Amino acid sequence: MADRVHPMPHSQPPHPASPPSPVQEEATETTPLHPAFHGPPAAPPGMYIVQIPKDQILRVPPPDRARLYKTLAGRPGRKRHLRRSCFGACGAVILLLLAAAAFVGAVYLVFRPRAPAFSVSSLSFRDLDASSTQSQLSPALDLAVRADNSKNTKVGVDYRSSGEVSVSYSGTRLAAGAWPAFRQAPRNVTTFSTTLSGTGVIFSDEQRKQLAAEQAARAVPLTVEARVPVRLLFGKVLRTWTVDVKATCEVTVDRLAGEAAAANRGCRVKVRPFLWWWW
Repeated sequence: MADRVHPMPHSQPPHPASPPSPVQEEATETTPLHPAFHGPPAAPPGMYIVQIPKDQILRVPPPDRARLYKTLAGRPGRKRHLRRSCFGACGAVILLLLAAAAFVGAVYLVFRPRAPAFSVSSLSFRDLDASSTQSQLSPALDLAVRADNSKNTKVGVDYRSSGEVSVSYSGTRLAAGAWPAFRQAPRNVTTFSTTLSGTGVIFSDEQRKQLAAEQAARAVPLTVEARVPVRLLFGKVLRTWTVDVKATCEVTVDRLAGEAAAANRGCRVKVRPFLWWWW
């Protein structure tokens, strides 16, 4: 006996005006579609969208801006290079200064250098008469100086040529001459003589009166100044640069004629800072 097949009734689409079913509304609210499942947005008519991978994008600047790009791109590297160079130069200078300071300190601790002491041993005057009617005087002096290096037990003094010594009264220079060149050993005392000469010496009326009163009291104050280039000798190898030593001595004499008795009132010695070197 054959089976009968009855056609299933076709489901009719819901009417547009009919409300959505609860099942469809729940699915719409609880399971939204992921954005990744959406396709690319449709381009407007007449427009094409070309997508290029990031690793294939060319980053070369245009030719008209290549020079500007190169200038701007090179500045950070140049600044870093200059900064490193400056730091390196400053570090090298600091290291050199520290090494020089350590060397000078070691030399000072080993040798203990001291400035030499000076004093005037004698003075002899010629053609210096303050009561003379001549307007200008040309005196001559014989000066004996004592250089004492006894405080230095390991340091010698080399007095170079071109030194000068002068004698003045109340700011007026009477005569000047050369300081002789000689080498003084440690723990040594040397006395030398030199001749000084002056020209065009003029005393004011007030100075003449004051000088006459001081000669009557047998106490004429004079100033002896010496500027000598010297080198300090540390042993047989180490020496210093040539530096200027300035000595100023205050002396009182009993007269300004012939051999005068000199009384020292003290000397000051100034030495410029100097560098040490091997020679």
